[in-house]
Amino acid sequence: MKSTTLPPAGGLHRAFQQYYALTKPRVVQLIVFCAVIGMFLATPGLPPWRPLVFGTAGIWLVASAAAAFNCLVEQRIDAVMRRTAWRPSATGELRAAPIIAFSGTLCALGMLLLDTQVNALTMWLTFGTFIGYAVIYTVLLKPATPQNIVIGGASGAMPPVLGWVAVSGHVGAQALILFLIIFLWTPPHFWALALYRADDYRKSGLPMLPVTHGSEYTRLQALLYTVLLTAVSMMPYAIHMSGLVYAISAVLLDAVFLAYAWELKQRYSDALARRMFRYSIVYLSLLFGAMLVDHYLRF
Repeated sequence: MKSTTLPPAGGLHRAFQQYYALTKPRVVQLIVFCAVIGMFLATPGLPPWRPLVFGTAGIWLVASAAAAFNCLVEQRIDAVMRRTAWRPSATGELRAAPIIAFSGTLCALGMLLLDTQVNALTMWLTFGTFIGYAVIYTVLLKPATPQNIVIGGASGAMPPVLGWVAVSGHVGAQALILFLIIFLWTPPHFWALALYRADDYRKSGLPMLPVTHGSEYTRLQALLYTVLLTAVSMMPYAIHMSGLVYAISAVLLDAVFLAYAWELKQRYSDALARRMFRYSIVYLSLLFGAMLVDHYLRF
């Protein structure tokens, strides 16, 4: 009789690392953070524990599933780009079948949690976001148009709406303002990355804006979107959704973001584009954090 043994501990650890890498944990962490902020902002007090816990878990699982599916679709592209060539999907360490099974399992578990423990609207909106990112953006838009990140940014802007709906059960006007902030934040955030990774995108064949329209045009667009973002970031204060603490924080954060975008437009360097990209992540985290602090100072 043939004996069966478990894989060695080192093999299990390596497998965990590979599948975990597929979920793009740093990206998903920001997604879940924005969703959780939406949950807290949707109610004057603390959100009920059930949508907070299970909503967070469900959104995290579906977002991770979308990231894994993205890795599968873009494995050829990832293989020729320095920042993504290490991914197990790009190196061939993980084949298509297990990635599909992994992504499908995460998505199914997340939707089950959202449907049974939160509400059906959150489940369907989260699934729609999965389709928007994994299929509409990744499969259709990204290889077809240099405006891919603008149109596809709608999926990336959904997390605070999902969190809001998980707690309130409906999509409110205030949730749509949170959506609009992230929607306008996405182009300057991503184009800063695309500028200093332009050679990678050129090799990949993707029609990213710096490749199709050049550096100067991309920098102008990044500046214009940053100006729009600055205006929209003041809407929570303008409609009395947030108070003075948020307004002051937003003005300061916007000033730094605008300074980066202006400097990038005037005197480009890869180092400056890299700093702007990194600051954009800090900007969104601090802006939403300030909104949360202000929210509880006012109640």
